[in-house]
Amino acid sequence: MSKLEKRIHDEKNGLDYVLVGDYYIPALIFPEGRRHIGKWGRMHRAYLKEHHPNRYNALLLSGKLGTYLADLDEQAQVRFETIVRQIKAVEQITEELKNRDWLGWLQGMNSITNRAEEILREEMICL
Repeated sequence: MSKLEKRIHDEKNGLDYVLVGDYYIPALIFPEGRRHIGKWGRMHRAYLKEHHPNRYNALLLSGKLGTYLADLDEQAQVRFETIVRQIKAVEQITEELKNRDWLGWLQGMNSITNRAEEILREEMICL
């Protein structure tokens, strides 16, 4: 029986593998500078795992998942803030209303936040 190499490279997927016992496992190296993945990135990761496992695994094995999710999270947060600001302007939810009718302002903001989150789920999270 021939001796197995300790490290091999698969040209098809570009991954290196290390011999552990009788099996080759991917030699994954994670980047040093990990970026924060917030609410939107975590939601998209869960969506990918459940509905697009092949895409999720490809991103994970290529080492690009963290960057992809962090970028999406940043873009989604900017989009969320923009949507909230636009709806607040249309529905006239202002600081003046907050000072005059705190409970009405709170109800309006909760409604706006829920609608903005739903819009984001449709636009960016569940692609």
